[in-house]
Amino acid sequence: MELHRGLPRQSPGSDASTRRMLSLCGPLPERPRVLDIGCGPGRSALLLAAEAGGAGLAEVTAVDLHEPFLDELRAAAAARGLTDRVRAVRADMDALPFEDGSFDLVWAEGSAYVIGFDRALARWKRLLAPGGTLVLSECEWTAAQPSDGARAFWDPRYPLRQPARNLAAARAAGYRVLGVHPQPDSDWAEYYGPLGERVRDADTESDTEPAAGPDTTTAAASVALAAVRGELDVRVRHGHEYGYTGYVLGPVTAGGDGRWPARPETPPDAAGVRAVNLAAFDTPSEADLVDALRADASWLPGLSYVAEAPDGSVAAHALLTRCTVDAAPALALAPVATAPAHQRAGAGSSVVRALLAAARERGEALVLVLGHPEYYARFGFAPASRFGIRAPFEVPDEAMMALVLDDRVPVPAGTIRYPAPFGV
Repeated sequence: MELHRGLPRQSPGSDASTRRMLSLCGPLPERPRVLDIGCGPGRSALLLAAEAGGAGLAEVTAVDLHEPFLDELRAAAAARGLTDRVRAVRADMDALPFEDGSFDLVWAEGSAYVIGFDRALARWKRLLAPGGTLVLSECEWTAAQPSDGARAFWDPRYPLRQPARNLAAARAAGYRVLGVHPQPDSDWAEYYGPLGERVRDADTESDTEPAAGPDTTTAAASVALAAVRGELDVRVRHGHEYGYTGYVLGPVTAGGDGRWPARPETPPDAAGVRAVNLAAFDTPSEADLVDALRADASWLPGLSYVAEAPDGSVAAHALLTRCTVDAAPALALAPVATAPAHQRAGAGSSVVRALLAAARERGEALVLVLGHPEYYARFGFAPASRFGIRAPFEVPDEAMMALVLDDRVPVPAGTIRYPAPFGV
């Protein structure tokens, strides 16, 4: 961290990009409550405090684990007269100590990679107040076919995805996309320019210092310098193949909007779940399937979800159970049912999004569904055949779909094997 101390930024960015992403958020409260996650020395936090909201009176909570960065932010806030509106907090972005629905705007420029894009989407959603907005930036491929050299650098460090995959992940996690901002090359220069000067200064100092014996501190600094040199070099050679993109997202039910709150099924819900499945389908087959799966080894506690109607009854139900693809574990999404009185009102989408987010949070990697392509595409599903996955029976190609929840896990190819109660 010593190499980065005092630098204006700790990731690619610019005031112009911060303002652009802020403009994509749309109207904010007059005094918005803002959370800046992984704030570093606080360049974005200071701008947000001065400019977010109609009156530029935002109250910003800025979190980071590195106390020297927070000290820099506190000093800068004091110099600008913002001490009363910028609060620096040492906290882990993966275990933030804030109540649900605490913020109108959650901001993470160049920091979500620390826990991963998908995990950030899932973990930070609860922090948003109704109508709240999440802004985060992610490094991703800009080349359709990245070169071997670019992949050799990124794959072992932080495997990048194509923009379409990140958009699908955001939608699958229950967000609507309010705006997208591909950050310009100049944002990288704002970060790498000062960092490159720091590296050159360190190289000059090492060349002029007399040789000394082994020193663990010096050795660690040398490793850090070598890592930064490699990062700078790959940007020169392959910078046209990747870049940062800012995503401005509005959760479909930010903080739970009260219309269709979704949660795991509890024992008293069993009768309501059966009633919904009986009402939603022409035969009792789906309702009987749910009952049979409850008694089967494929049942996964916590992955049967219901959406509640305003009167507390079960409005919709969705279920994930264990299946396999060529012996690799996966999840089967079936059945999905919405009470006729609540169809086309968002209850089904609410329960599916919540269920997929729960699966991702548990570390599941792959979900399979047989259904209407137009409906399931909204959650990020794509034809399973793209991954070499096929159903064990004849089915239209576009109707058998897959959703990858974790890109770090290789997607298996082969035939789906459903739990025995499916009867296939």
